[in-house]
Amino acid sequence: MSLPPEKASELKQIIHQQLLKMDVHGRIREVLAETIREELAPEHQQLSTEDLIKALRQRGIIDDVMKELKFVSDVNEMERTSAHKPSTHFVDREPPVLKKTNIDPTRRYLYLQVLGGKAFLEHLQEPEPLPGQICSTFTLCLHFRNQRFRSKPVPCACEPDFQDGFLLEIHKDSLGDGSKMVDATTMLSICDPVHMVLIKTDTFGETTLVASYFLEWRSVLAAENGITNVAVELLGVGTESKVSVGVLNIRLEMYPQLNKTLSSEITSTQFTLERQKTAEKERLFLVYAKQWWREYLQIRPTHNARLVKIFAQDENGVNRPVCSYVRPLRAGRLLDTPRQAARFVSVLGHERAPVIGGGGGKQEQWCTLLAFLCRNKGDCEDHANLLCSLLLGFGLEAFVCVGTKAKGVPHTWVMTCGSDETITFWESLTGHRYLHRPINPDDPPLAEQPKPLYPYRTVGCIFNHQKFFGNCQPSDAVDVCVFDLHDESKWKPMSGEAIKSVCPPGATSSVPPFPPLCASTIDAAVTSNEIELQLRILVSEHRKDLGLSTVWDDQLSYLLSPALAAYELERTTGVSAGNEEFQDAVRRAVPDGHTFKGFPIHFVHRNARRAFATCLRSPFCEEIIGCRGDQVRLAVRVRVFTYPESACAVWIMFACKYRSVL
Repeated sequence: MSLPPEKASELKQIIHQQLLKMDVHGRIREVLAETIREELAPEHQQLSTEDLIKALRQRGIIDDVMKELKFVSDVNEMERTSAHKPSTHFVDREPPVLKKTNIDPTRRYLYLQVLGGKAFLEHLQEPEPLPGQICSTFTLCLHFRNQRFRSKPVPCACEPDFQDGFLLEIHKDSLGDGSKMVDATTMLSICDPVHMVLIKTDTFGETTLVASYFLEWRSVLAAENGITNVAVELLGVGTESKVSVGVLNIRLEMYPQLNKTLSSEITSTQFTLERQKTAEKERLFLVYAKQWWREYLQIRPTHNARLVKIFAQDENGVNRPVCSYVRPLRAGRLLDTPRQAARFVSVLGHERAPVIGGGGGKQEQWCTLLAFLCRNKGDCEDHANLLCSLLLGFGLEAFVCVGTKAKGVPHTWVMTCGSDETITFWESLTGHRYLHRPINPDDPPLAEQPKPLYPYRTVGCIFNHQKFFGNCQPSDAVDVCVFDLHDESKWKPMSGEAIKSVCPPGATSSVPPFPPLCASTIDAAVTSNEIELQLRILVSEHRKDLGLSTVWDDQLSYLLSPALAAYELERTTGVSAGNEEFQDAVRRAVPDGHTFKGFPIHFVHRNARRAFATCLRSPFCEEIIGCRGDQVRLAVRVRVFTYPESACAVWIMFACKYRSVL
């Protein structure tokens, strides 16, 4: 590889500056003098260049110089090559950018190292990945006091090779204490655990939640030298929440070292007191909830059949009050409007909790927010809880509704109450909004009644982080429900104090804190180009099998962009714009006597082959891709819209133009 003269001189200058910075010349003189003293005194023979280099290598000076010289390759070049030449085990689509962390010596840090795993017996028979083979991977996600971390993906194995370190700042979310160094006694009162979520990603990019664990890190406060090693046994999720999936070796270390460590008796006493306090609060809430339920049933015996959900199981099989799954969540600068928040939640994947065996029964699993976000998909309850939290963060009065839709299928959605008493339903799986105007059953038969557009049939209860209401109207049908929450004859409330005792803030409970949302790591332009290129290849191959040639019209492909942007804008805001310009451009691009056909489709994944297979199932799209005629020109355009948490909306449009021959 030859460099142009100006680049070569620039490189020489950089190396020269680095050598001066490390005082390499001075060190070489010292080594030279020492070598002459040791080796040349008796014989007075000539010292060769090889002898000097050997002496420098022995003293590690050459290694030091090479370590200091960093050669950074172009990130885009790396991305281009990685697509065609995958690494030995897995393709990491996001090139790692190692950032130097400035450690503030006046603050306290917890350094958490994951030093490998063992006994992941499900992967005991996993073959060693061949060079160039893409394999399933494990990724460990962490959350601690408003800080989130993600490990490098490692190949799935019985003993996965996790070798990662995470620097957790102890006082991250309480800025008032940032000016002083926190001591061991103060840290003992910080009861936030380190939430660890293990995700498995298969060769097709599908994610599975493997384990969710809350690490009690404060044992390090009683450890000698401020260092302790912990073997963490991870249990499965859902129906497998009592089954071990593997063990992680974790090392905890305090930075800077503690001047005075606590005794193990003090830490264990603190943990016992916290557990007792939490257990007592939860016991009292359970007693109250039972009393509330008895009173609710006494209003009307048929209430027993209504979907009034006070507790729900999380991924670890722990029963928690439903109000604890919701709290105001601010998205910072990642989301600008409530409707954009609804769009973001709708593009997270929808997947029911897996059930072992048949029978069609639904496995209940309300995920903690970190598990839902790291997996990037979940059930309707997870979507509704997240959307309600975001709408509360935007200052709206939002509630999660628990009820049914058509055919009595249990469902959850979100409701907002306007200051003018307007009731709006938000479907968290689609982002659609519906105005609710109740039908008055006492109206005369000929009176015109509003026709509900929403898919909801019944509603049993509604809740948010501070309130819980059971529906005690004569009918639980949504279309006749009046959402006057101040009228206790229509909605039976729970005590706000009782809810506050077990739901943050104000509760030292087992409820995990909410993690902040993370910005997208997907490059929208690069991803759009990649998917479009793959689709072009798939279309050409498909037409080749049909005995047809393929000619692409790049200009027509480009003209499809405004339509895709307009579709996404309409999904986000409910406003359609730009259709006139798109139609005018297409009319100009299609000559007289030619026919134009277009087919847009929307996905929330980035798998081109899977998207193409879905498109072919539509007769309209199949007609375009398999178009026969005179002067057939094909076009395809892909537009990826990115959202927080690497969620994305993928719009694809296939089109063709051809001469109509009658």
